[in-house]
Amino acid sequence: MLPAPLEECASTARSLKARRRIGIGCIGVLLAAGVASCGGTRQDASEPEGNFPVSIVSADFPSKQQLAQNTNLTLAVENSGDTAIPNLAITIFTTSNASTSASTTTTTGTTSTGTTSTQELPTAQGSFSVRSEQEGLAIPFRPVWILEEGFPKYEGEAASAGAEAAQTDTYAFGELPPNQTKRIVWNVTPVQAGTYTVHYRVAAGLEGKAKAVTADGSVPEGEFVVRISSAPPQTRVDDSGKVVPIKPGDIIGEAGTQQQKSELGGSGTSTSP
Repeated sequence: MLPAPLEECASTARSLKARRRIGIGCIGVLLAAGVASCGGTRQDASEPEGNFPVSIVSADFPSKQQLAQNTNLTLAVENSGDTAIPNLAITIFTTSNASTSASTTTTTGTTSTGTTSTQELPTAQGSFSVRSEQEGLAIPFRPVWILEEGFPKYEGEAASAGAEAAQTDTYAFGELPPNQTKRIVWNVTPVQAGTYTVHYRVAAGLEGKAKAVTADGSVPEGEFVVRISSAPPQTRVDDSGKVVPIKPGDIIGEAGTQQQKSELGGSGTSTSP
Protein backbone atom coordinates (compact mmCIF):
# COMPACT_ATOMS: atom_id res chain seq x y z
CA MET A 1 0.00 0.00 0.00
CA LEU A 2 2.94 2.28 0.44
CA PRO A 3 4.19 2.59 -3.16
CA ALA A 4 1.07 4.35 -4.47
CA PRO A 5 1.14 7.23 -2.01
CA LEU A 6 4.88 7.57 -2.44
CA GLU A 7 4.53 7.67 -6.20
CA GLU A 8 1.73 10.19 -5.94
CA CYS A 9 3.92 12.42 -3.75
CA ALA A 10 6.77 12.25 -6.24
CA SER A 11 4.45 13.17 -9.08
CA THR A 12 3.06 16.06 -7.12
CA ALA A 13 6.55 17.27 -6.31
CA ARG A 14 7.52 17.21 -9.97
CA SER A 15 4.36 19.15 -10.83
CA LEU A 16 5.11 21.80 -8.19
CA LYS A 17 8.66 22.20 -9.48
CA ALA A 18 7.35 22.65 -13.02
CA ARG A 19 4.85 25.25 -11.87
CA ARG A 20 7.56 27.11 -9.98
CA ARG A 21 9.74 27.20 -13.12
CA ILE A 22 6.83 28.55 -15.17
CA GLY A 23 5.98 31.13 -12.49
CA ILE A 24 9.57 32.33 -12.22
CA GLY A 25 9.79 32.54 -16.00
CA CYS A 26 6.61 34.63 -16.16
CA ILE A 27 7.89 36.97 -13.43
CA GLY A 28 11.15 37.35 -15.33
CA VAL A 29 9.28 38.27 -18.52
CA LEU A 30 7.13 40.78 -16.67
CA LEU A 31 10.13 42.35 -14.95
CA ALA A 32 11.99 42.59 -18.23
CA ALA A 33 8.99 44.24 -19.83
CA GLY A 34 8.71 46.65 -16.91
CA VAL A 35 12.38 47.60 -17.08
CA ALA A 36 12.15 48.06 -20.83
CA SER A 37 9.08 50.23 -20.34
CA CYS A 38 10.76 52.38 -17.67
CA GLY A 39 14.00 52.67 -19.56
CA GLY A 40 12.35 53.43 -22.86
CA THR A 41 11.22 56.96 -21.86
CA ARG A 42 13.67 59.68 -20.86
CA GLN A 43 12.77 61.77 -17.83
CA ASP A 44 13.52 64.94 -19.78
CA ALA A 45 11.44 63.94 -22.80
CA SER A 46 8.77 66.54 -21.96
CA GLU A 47 11.23 69.44 -21.61
CA PRO A 48 11.39 71.50 -24.81
CA GLU A 49 14.77 72.17 -26.33
CA GLY A 50 15.94 75.67 -27.19
CA ASN A 51 16.94 79.08 -25.87
CA PHE A 52 14.55 81.13 -23.75
CA PRO A 53 15.33 84.87 -23.36
CA VAL A 54 15.25 86.19 -19.79
CA SER A 55 16.15 89.47 -18.14
CA ILE A 56 17.30 89.94 -14.56
CA VAL A 57 15.34 93.07 -13.74
CA SER A 58 16.90 93.57 -10.32
CA ALA A 59 19.10 91.78 -7.81
CA ASP A 60 19.41 93.03 -4.24
CA PHE A 61 21.41 91.81 -1.25
CA PRO A 62 23.10 94.15 1.29
CA SER A 63 26.88 94.21 0.89
CA LYS A 64 27.47 94.92 4.59
CA GLN A 65 25.72 92.79 7.15
CA GLN A 66 26.02 91.87 10.83
CA LEU A 67 25.68 88.58 12.65
CA ALA A 68 22.07 87.71 13.56
CA GLN A 69 20.75 90.60 11.45
CA ASN A 70 17.89 89.23 9.35
CA THR A 71 17.83 90.36 5.71
CA ASN A 72 16.45 89.55 2.24
CA LEU A 73 18.09 88.43 -0.98
CA THR A 74 15.71 89.42 -3.79
CA LEU A 75 15.86 88.52 -7.47
CA ALA A 76 13.41 89.76 -10.10
CA VAL A 77 13.46 87.66 -13.28
CA GLU A 78 11.47 88.52 -16.42
CA ASN A 79 10.58 86.26 -19.30
CA SER A 80 11.52 88.64 -22.11
CA GLY A 81 10.66 86.18 -24.89
CA ASP A 82 7.38 85.29 -26.59
CA THR A 83 7.32 81.67 -25.36
CA ALA A 84 6.62 80.43 -21.84
CA ILE A 85 9.68 79.32 -19.89
CA PRO A 86 9.03 75.64 -19.06
CA ASN A 87 10.44 75.68 -15.55
CA LEU A 88 12.18 78.73 -14.12
CA ALA A 89 15.08 77.43 -12.03
CA ILE A 90 17.54 79.46 -9.95
CA THR A 91 20.77 78.08 -8.55
CA ILE A 92 22.34 79.88 -5.59
CA PHE A 93 25.62 78.94 -3.95
CA THR A 94 28.20 80.59 -1.72
CA THR A 95 32.00 80.67 -1.77
CA SER A 96 34.41 82.03 0.81
CA ASN A 97 36.32 85.12 -0.25
CA ALA A 98 38.31 86.13 2.81
CA SER A 99 40.85 88.11 0.78
CA THR A 100 38.23 90.34 -0.84
CA SER A 101 38.38 93.91 0.37
CA ALA A 102 35.21 95.53 1.65
CA SER A 103 35.68 98.25 -0.97
CA THR A 104 34.84 95.77 -3.73
CA THR A 105 31.43 94.83 -2.36
CA THR A 106 28.28 95.42 -4.35
CA THR A 107 24.93 96.44 -2.95
CA THR A 108 22.49 95.80 -5.78
CA GLY A 109 22.31 94.64 -9.36
CA THR A 110 23.91 91.83 -11.28
CA THR A 111 27.67 91.61 -11.34
CA SER A 112 29.94 89.91 -13.80
CA THR A 113 31.81 86.82 -12.70
CA GLY A 114 34.78 87.91 -14.84
CA THR A 115 36.70 85.22 -16.65
CA THR A 116 35.47 82.49 -14.31
CA SER A 117 31.95 81.29 -14.94
CA THR A 118 29.89 80.16 -11.96
CA GLN A 119 29.68 76.81 -13.72
CA GLU A 120 33.39 76.35 -12.95
CA LEU A 121 33.20 77.33 -9.29
CA PRO A 122 32.81 74.78 -6.48
CA THR A 123 29.41 74.43 -4.87
CA ALA A 124 28.56 73.55 -1.29
CA GLN A 125 25.77 71.50 0.19
CA GLY A 126 23.25 74.25 0.82
CA SER A 127 22.87 77.51 -1.06
CA PHE A 128 24.17 79.60 1.83
CA SER A 129 26.89 77.28 3.14
CA VAL A 130 30.60 77.00 2.41
CA ARG A 131 32.96 74.07 2.56
CA SER A 132 35.23 74.07 5.60
CA GLU A 133 38.90 73.14 5.10
CA GLN A 134 39.19 71.85 8.67
CA GLU A 135 40.24 68.19 8.70
CA GLY A 136 38.27 65.46 10.39
CA LEU A 137 34.81 66.99 9.98
CA ALA A 138 32.05 64.44 9.36
CA ILE A 139 30.05 67.16 7.56
CA PRO A 140 32.49 69.62 5.93
CA PHE A 141 29.83 72.20 5.06
CA ARG A 142 29.18 75.12 7.39
CA PRO A 143 26.31 77.60 7.03
CA VAL A 144 27.10 81.27 6.51
CA TRP A 145 23.42 82.24 6.41
CA ILE A 146 20.41 80.36 7.75
CA LEU A 147 17.52 80.29 5.29
CA GLU A 148 14.36 81.06 7.23
CA GLU A 149 11.55 78.52 7.20
CA GLY A 150 9.07 78.87 4.34
CA PHE A 151 11.47 80.63 1.98
CA PRO A 152 11.95 81.33 -0.87
CA LYS A 153 8.66 83.10 -1.52
CA TYR A 154 7.25 85.34 -4.21
CA GLU A 155 7.42 88.92 -2.96
CA GLY A 156 4.22 89.92 -1.22
CA GLU A 157 2.94 86.36 -0.89
CA ALA A 158 2.74 84.25 2.26
CA ALA A 159 2.99 80.83 0.67
CA SER A 160 6.31 79.15 0.02
CA ALA A 161 7.57 78.95 -3.56
CA GLY A 162 10.40 77.26 -5.37
CA ALA A 163 10.61 73.56 -4.62
CA GLU A 164 14.16 72.32 -4.07
CA ALA A 165 15.30 70.35 -7.10
CA ALA A 166 17.56 67.32 -7.26
CA GLN A 167 20.26 69.54 -8.75
CA THR A 168 22.59 70.99 -6.11
CA ASP A 169 21.39 74.26 -4.54
CA THR A 170 18.67 74.78 -7.15
CA TYR A 171 15.08 75.98 -6.70
CA ALA A 172 12.40 75.35 -9.34
CA PHE A 173 9.52 77.83 -9.70
CA GLY A 174 7.54 76.30 -12.53
CA GLU A 175 6.35 77.87 -15.76
CA LEU A 176 6.88 81.59 -16.37
CA PRO A 177 4.60 83.03 -19.10
CA PRO A 178 5.92 85.52 -21.68
CA ASN A 179 6.44 89.13 -20.57
CA GLN A 180 5.87 88.29 -16.91
CA THR A 181 8.22 88.94 -14.00
CA LYS A 182 8.67 86.99 -10.80
CA ARG A 183 10.18 88.72 -7.77
CA ILE A 184 11.58 86.04 -5.48
CA VAL A 185 12.75 86.53 -1.90
CA TRP A 186 15.14 84.44 0.21
CA ASN A 187 14.98 85.58 3.84
CA VAL A 188 18.29 84.77 5.59
CA THR A 189 20.16 85.42 8.82
CA PRO A 190 24.00 85.53 8.85
CA VAL A 191 25.64 83.24 11.42
CA GLN A 192 29.31 83.34 10.36
CA ALA A 193 31.49 86.44 10.06
CA GLY A 194 33.75 87.02 7.08
CA THR A 195 33.62 87.99 3.43
CA TYR A 196 31.70 85.74 1.05
CA THR A 197 30.48 85.70 -2.54
CA VAL A 198 26.91 84.59 -3.20
CA HIS A 199 26.49 83.43 -6.81
CA TYR A 200 23.20 83.04 -8.66
CA ARG A 201 22.38 81.54 -12.05
CA VAL A 202 19.05 81.33 -13.91
CA ALA A 203 17.92 78.38 -16.04
CA ALA A 204 14.80 77.65 -18.08
CA GLY A 205 14.57 73.98 -17.05
CA LEU A 206 16.13 71.29 -14.91
CA GLU A 207 17.29 68.83 -17.56
CA GLY A 208 19.57 71.06 -19.62
CA LYS A 209 17.51 71.09 -22.82
CA ALA A 210 15.73 74.40 -22.14
CA LYS A 211 18.38 77.08 -21.73
CA ALA A 212 17.90 80.60 -20.36
CA VAL A 213 19.86 83.30 -22.19
CA THR A 214 20.26 87.06 -21.90
CA ALA A 215 19.88 89.52 -24.77
CA ASP A 216 23.50 88.94 -25.81
CA GLY A 217 23.15 85.15 -25.63
CA SER A 218 25.08 84.67 -22.37
CA VAL A 219 24.05 82.79 -19.24
CA PRO A 220 21.96 84.99 -16.91
CA GLU A 221 24.02 85.02 -13.75
CA GLY A 222 25.63 87.33 -11.23
CA GLU A 223 27.02 87.57 -7.73
CA PHE A 224 27.02 89.55 -4.49
CA VAL A 225 30.17 90.11 -2.46
CA VAL A 226 29.11 90.47 1.17
CA ARG A 227 31.07 91.35 4.29
CA ILE A 228 29.53 90.05 7.53
CA SER A 229 30.70 91.85 10.65
CA SER A 230 31.11 89.96 13.92
CA ALA A 231 29.67 92.91 15.85
CA PRO A 232 26.05 92.22 16.82
CA PRO A 233 23.47 94.76 15.65
CA GLN A 234 22.48 97.55 18.01
CA THR A 235 18.91 96.85 19.09
CA ARG A 236 16.34 97.93 21.65
CA VAL A 237 12.87 96.84 22.75
CA ASP A 238 10.14 99.24 21.61
CA ASP A 239 6.89 100.04 23.39
CA SER A 240 5.13 97.07 21.78
CA GLY A 241 7.74 94.62 23.03
CA LYS A 242 9.43 94.07 19.68
CA VAL A 243 13.19 94.07 19.20
CA VAL A 244 14.06 96.82 16.69
CA PRO A 245 17.35 98.38 15.44
CA ILE A 246 18.59 101.46 17.25
CA LYS A 247 18.60 104.57 15.07
CA PRO A 248 20.75 107.64 15.67
CA GLY A 249 17.64 109.63 16.46
CA ASP A 250 16.89 107.28 19.36
CA ILE A 251 20.05 108.38 21.20
CA ILE A 252 19.78 111.25 23.65
CA GLY A 253 22.06 113.01 26.11
CA GLU A 254 25.77 112.27 26.17
CA ALA A 255 25.27 109.17 24.01
CA GLY A 256 24.33 111.37 21.08
CA THR A 257 27.87 112.26 20.10
CA GLN A 258 28.93 112.42 16.49
CA GLN A 259 31.23 109.43 16.92
CA GLN A 260 28.53 107.19 18.39
CA LYS A 261 26.02 108.26 15.77
CA SER A 262 28.57 107.48 13.10
CA GLU A 263 29.10 104.00 14.56
CA LEU A 264 25.37 103.39 14.29
CA GLY A 265 25.30 104.59 10.70
CA GLY A 266 23.97 108.09 11.38
CA SER A 267 25.04 111.23 9.62
CA GLY A 268 23.68 113.90 11.94
CA THR A 269 25.71 116.40 13.89
CA SER A 270 25.94 116.65 17.65
CA THR A 271 24.34 119.56 19.42
CA SER A 272 25.24 121.16 22.70
CA PRO A 273 22.65 121.09 25.48
